[in-house]
Amino acid sequence: MAMSGGREDGEPMMDMNMTPLIDVLLVLLIMFIITIPIQTHAVKVDLPQNSNTPPPPVEPTKNTLSIDPAGTIAWNGVPVNEVTLRQYLDQSAGMSPEPELHFQPDPQARYEVVDKVLAVVKRSAITKLGFIGNEQYRNDF
Repeated sequence: MAMSGGREDGEPMMDMNMTPLIDVLLVLLIMFIITIPIQTHAVKVDLPQNSNTPPPPVEPTKNTLSIDPAGTIAWNGVPVNEVTLRQYLDQSAGMSPEPELHFQPDPQARYEVVDKVLAVVKRSAITKLGFIGNEQYRNDF
């Protein structure tokens, strides 16, 4: 690579110095990368709100929906597919009083399966949903 140091007759060098321009562009690029918001994926679930009404006098049945590390969905310990799960959720939503649904995914379960099941629960008319298993992380935060 050849460098030009000007002419011998003392004329100034007419080439533009690109180094400061490149430095400024790199700084701007890094600033844009840092300020881009992180893309997050979330499933919106309407959780029950606190109310001052007393709980019903009779304890409603509690159903457990669990997912094991292999991705098997279980309703009260019995493996089910998504269609059967939706039928159980619709039947549960129609009961009076509505039973609680305890959602208990295994920590090693794939997020994709958990996300699908939460989407099925969201599309059903379930209003009483509780997440089970997070108690072990209570003192971590």
